[in-house]
Parts: sequence; structure tokens; C-alpha cells
Amino acid sequence: MGRFVYTMNTSLDLLIEQVPGDHGAGWWLRIDEELHQDFNDEAKRFAMFVQGRVFYEIMEKAWPDAAEDASAPGVTQEYGRIWVSTPKVLVSRTRTSADNDTRIIGRGDTIAQLAQLKAETEGRIAVGGAALASQLLRADLLDELLLYTHPSIIGFGRPLFDDDDRPIDLHLLEQKRFTSGVTMHRYQVVSMKENEQ
Repeated sequence: MGRFVYTMNTSLDLLIEQVPGDHGAGWWLRIDEELHQDFNDEAKRFAMFVQGRVFYEIMEKAWPDAAEDASAPGVTQEYGRIWVSTPKVLVSRTRTSADNDTRIIGRGDTIAQLAQLKAETEGRIAVGGAALASQLLRADLLDELLLYTHPSIIGFGRPLFDDDDRPIDLHLLEQKRFTSGVTMHRYQVVSMKENEQ
């Protein structure tokens, strides 16, 4: 059985974008070569990428070209090759086709389809997109968080999860610190608790 792992860059106040539509290009991010190499090393360990439509469309615009761009930094080319060659699942009710070794799910009972995907997959499955991660969390299917926390407080913007007010117990599995001041924390989702009334 696979493990769903939500991977995301976040600010210290657990926001993932400040301006709607900046899609990870905010001023607050400190992505240097060392950090990008860690992204690559983590990505190589995933059996599959499962991505929501908005997240997938950002990735499909950038990474196939980066893989072939001889003028791009080596870490960028490498990530492009990883993204292109890793099996992907696009979760969308509107898309009917996709390239780059991608299949589409999302019509009908999406949660049941994701649960079946998890049951059929060996290894870790990277989850891309806050809406998708929030659905998995609500369905008790999310297993881990892999968070890269950037040393900035941005004050307002899109949160790490959407619309869930239940407390979540986590168990720290791993942490790293990078010279840029970014920290990586990998957590196991232990349990979600209903709020006491």
C-alpha cells in the first residue's frame, strides 16, 4: 500500500502563496541550488506524483521544457527530467487529456478512486496542491507532510490546508536545515480529532 505525502513550500505562518495565482513564485521563497537539489533527491524517491489540476498545469508548463533546456541550471534540468519520467495522476473533473506519462481521475467518486490508487501503489506518492491535500486529509487518507518552511512571515494568503478546523496530531520523522535558513520537516499524520463541543 502506498503513502500519500503532501509536499509543499510554506512560510513560517503556514501560508503557501501570498498573491492569488503566484503559484510558488513569491518573494518570500529562498530556493537556491542546495535546496533545489534536496527537492530533486526527494522527488526521485516517489513512486508517483498525484496533482490537482491547478498544480499540474503549472508543472506541465514548466518542467518538460526545463528538462530539455541546456542553458538552465543542472538542478533545474534534473528536476524537469524527474517530473517528466515519473508516473503522474491528474485529479480533475474538467481535463480529459494530458501528456507526460499522466492518467486522469476525478469523475465520479474521487475519494474512492484515490483510496484505490493508494491501495494499488507501492511506495510514497507525492501530493501536489492544497485543495487535493485537504480532500485527502478530510478523508483520513493523507499519511505524511513534507514541508519546506521558509523564514518569512507573509501575513496573508493561501493556507497550507483549506477549510478544516479539526486539530491534527503529527509525529516528526525527519528534519533538516539549509544554509538559506529554510528548514525541512517531515511529519507522519497520526490522527485527526473532532473539536469538542
